[in-house]
Amino acid sequence: MKRVGIVTDSHSGISQQEAQKLGIKVLPMPFYFDDVCYYEDLDLTREMFFEKLVSGAKVTTSQPTLESVKELWDSALEEFEQILYIPISSGLSGSCMTAGAMAADEPYEGRVFVVDNGRVSTPLHSTILDALELVEKGYSAQEIKDKLEAYREQMVIYVGVDTLEFLKRGGRVKPTVAAIGNILNIKPVLKFDVGTLDMHQKCRGRVKMRKAMIEAMRQELDTRFKTAYEQGKLHIVAASSSSKEDTESWLEEIREAFPGMDILCDDLSLGLCCHIGPNGLGIGCLTKVE
Repeated sequence: MKRVGIVTDSHSGISQQEAQKLGIKVLPMPFYFDDVCYYEDLDLTREMFFEKLVSGAKVTTSQPTLESVKELWDSALEEFEQILYIPISSGLSGSCMTAGAMAADEPYEGRVFVVDNGRVSTPLHSTILDALELVEKGYSAQEIKDKLEAYREQMVIYVGVDTLEFLKRGGRVKPTVAAIGNILNIKPVLKFDVGTLDMHQKCRGRVKMRKAMIEAMRQELDTRFKTAYEQGKLHIVAASSSSKEDTESWLEEIREAFPGMDILCDDLSLGLCCHIGPNGLGIGCLTKVE
């Protein structure tokens, strides 16, 4: 039996296929469309998700059931002595705290370690890769949990939104603001920072939106993340809910702005896509866990 295993959820953007390659387990997240439940990457593809979202279907997210979490943990514990469960940030979902309470009781106490390091989407994916490196280096589950949570504040994401419609649906902007913003071609840039999602800047058009995100990231690297960047201990990540062509163009713009950096780019997790909608683009950075 292997010593330490990794379990996460699909808010990480890691598909079931990639999870098999990495040797980890991913809990599919439930989504309700007009009160019908679908599970991400099982019976809900990205194409289905956006088709239903754009058509105006009522979409709601939900915490995974305790039974589904237990079932995945039990499966992982057949392969590993201990597991690290690294779900979506507690700042965005109560599922992390629920899992933490469950892990404190038998039969999981001392075997399941729930990590809350404030991540979602590609930064969570990047954290999983760091955790796998730490497992390979021989660290215990408790040591890895402590390291990941110590780096909790060392992350930021900027996401450019193509339309205010989906923020309106989620109650983050008023209908009148959304209507005026769409007429004026406003493309907001949102800032995600350890569990909070706030408005950063309102831009006129996608070109200015993309430029604003690059400038915001450059400012982060010149200040808050300056030391990690200069020491080569910084991950730059990207995410997209846009077309393949638009995503490639965005990646090229990032590479030109930050030459020599490896960029991990994922499809934006469906949990965030509920608020962002299609044609969204994101960029972020996080300090490498050592």
